[in-house]
Amino acid sequence: MTDTAVSGDDVVVRAFIGSFTSAGGRGVTAVAVDPESGALTVLGATDAVPDPSYLALGHGPGPDGRTLYAVSETEQGAVAALDISADVPRPLGGLRPVDGDGPTHLALAAGHLLTANYGSGSVSVLPVRADGTPGPVASVLPHTGSGPDRDRQLAPHAHQVLPDPSGNWVLGVDLGTDSVRVCALDPATGELRVHDETRLRPGTGPRHLAFHPEGGHAYVLNELAPTVTVCRWNAVAGVLEPVGETSVLPEGAGDGAAPTYPSEVVVSHDGRFLWTANRGADTLSVLALDATGERATLVTTVDCGGHWPRDLVLDPTGRRLYAANERSGDVSWFDIDPETGVPRRAGSLAAPAASCVIFA
Repeated sequence: MTDTAVSGDDVVVRAFIGSFTSAGGRGVTAVAVDPESGALTVLGATDAVPDPSYLALGHGPGPDGRTLYAVSETEQGAVAALDISADVPRPLGGLRPVDGDGPTHLALAAGHLLTANYGSGSVSVLPVRADGTPGPVASVLPHTGSGPDRDRQLAPHAHQVLPDPSGNWVLGVDLGTDSVRVCALDPATGELRVHDETRLRPGTGPRHLAFHPEGGHAYVLNELAPTVTVCRWNAVAGVLEPVGETSVLPEGAGDGAAPTYPSEVVVSHDGRFLWTANRGADTLSVLALDATGERATLVTTVDCGGHWPRDLVLDPTGRRLYAANERSGDVSWFDIDPETGVPRRAGSLAAPAASCVIFA
């Protein structure tokens, strides 16, 4: 369902942009989305949340029944809830500490808000109260382990946390330990318990994952090795099984070039294509998925429309991609060729220090 603002007979489709306030960003920005062209227009913004690098939407008590949640990616990490019933997002209450450092991602599951805390290498669980605001931390799950990269993997670095499509499991992707933890969340207590841990190739530095729309496969994007690891997902047993790894860069693309650090992975609604955003190379990669979802083949790469694409998101129609280019300070949008999956840049909006884009 798409979030809308209604004024008279006009219906405005909205999205939200997170950005680093410490680098000159606006904070959380509400934008109108033109349904025909995909163009973005700023409606309003708030800088009440420091460095809201990632956003999530959940049901809430407001007039539109939606609440926006933001991490505050600071040393003393926090989360905040925002009322989005008007053009300017309005904080609901104050910042809520997460008892973790540098939260980079958050998600909602079983009536709780979960954060992946990169700095402290942990996942925090906070109950969502009746008014939509997060309550005090119910539990913190510390990760353990390390990896071979002495610059980036001396300790755990939880980078993403999300529920699986069945809603029975919570997965935590950890760059520092080269692993994905499959966890069970107790909806009554907020306790998060490790059920299984999937080890990936040492030194790959997994950052984010995305599920195939049919739910039987997941694709783990690796930041330290510009690859995607294809995994089978067994929702009954709660087991993630790696079955292959595919480069997101053309052969020889990295020779003599600056390092590439992939940031986000997106799967098409029909399960035919997969896209990644690649910082350093400043490209978007197009991969074709076979009918089983188990084989990914690189088709091509295209320019991301800016510099340092930190996030990539598919719009609700599945016809456009939006890239948040952090260092060039813009969000670029792309029309997707439905036959080839190749994106074509269609426009951009100035968005200083952009870190993510989310559609309701």
